[in-house]
Amino acid sequence: MNLLKAIVFSLLIFLTVIDSRATDSTAIEIPRKTFRWLDAKTSPDPNRSILLTCGLSVLYAGSMSWLYSEWYSNYPSSSFHLFNDGNEWEQMDKFAHCWDAYSIAKPVYHTYRWAGWSNKKAAWFGAGISFMFQTTVEVFDGFSSGWGFSLYDMAANATGTAFFLSQQLGWGEQRMVLKYSLHTTPYSAYRPDVLGKNFPERLLKDYNGLTYWVSVNPASFMKSSTIKFPNWLSLAVGFGAEGMTGGTSNPTEINGKPIPSFERYRQYYLGIDFDLARIKTRNRLLHDIFHLINIVHLPAPAIEFSPGRRTKWHALYF
Repeated sequence: MNLLKAIVFSLLIFLTVIDSRATDSTAIEIPRKTFRWLDAKTSPDPNRSILLTCGLSVLYAGSMSWLYSEWYSNYPSSSFHLFNDGNEWEQMDKFAHCWDAYSIAKPVYHTYRWAGWSNKKAAWFGAGISFMFQTTVEVFDGFSSGWGFSLYDMAANATGTAFFLSQQLGWGEQRMVLKYSLHTTPYSAYRPDVLGKNFPERLLKDYNGLTYWVSVNPASFMKSSTIKFPNWLSLAVGFGAEGMTGGTSNPTEINGKPIPSFERYRQYYLGIDFDLARIKTRNRLLHDIFHLINIVHLPAPAIEFSPGRRTKWHALYF
């Protein structure tokens, strides 16, 4: 859902102005000359906890109410039912669900750390609230005649939250980060209502141009080793797909007009990535910018593997 992505980005923007030093073992002391109330507490602060609880409650109620009134109310409702969408969009929408869940959990976790909660409790709050957001949308789908409650979507949501939670509880940090990259494709021109009518819509709806990544930071696994690996350099595995103008199959015509036939295929990538959040800097603004854009896989060399196709080498893939 585009709304969930908007929520993700809103939370991440808030994350850039709170003190992530309390939860980042790689950070250095960055003095804040103004707005010191943004610094994280070392123990639970009642006022911040109340503020955070009220704020997230309003955000949840307001966003879900808006979503229902602006989207679901325009379509016929039905009794609760399941929907099997496991074979749609070459499973790229499932990667999107996973990324959404992970990317909501992370900033919510940081806000609870800002309020002074322990790593363990903040991690559970982040994962639980993220899963609640995602589940509510899925329940809306379950009562809509045009969609349905998808067990595959729920599995992807659970995977994203578990990916965050297990690392935070086990290591106290995110050694493997979920990211995404995007580029425009020609396919949206044939189905703009589905793949996007303009640039912002295409960046959210055109799965042909989206790549989801698992970025692994080797240095975080080698802390006791004598081998020195750059802290900011990561290895990334990417997943994508192309040639899609429909969910399960490509239509031959749209509104009576024929469209070209495209071969649908999956793409797998192996490349490097930059973990900007691990770059040590005493510039507070630069530190915050690094944390904000760390959800994006920046252009970097990558190798592309596709079943039945030749291996491609990309000097810079985004």
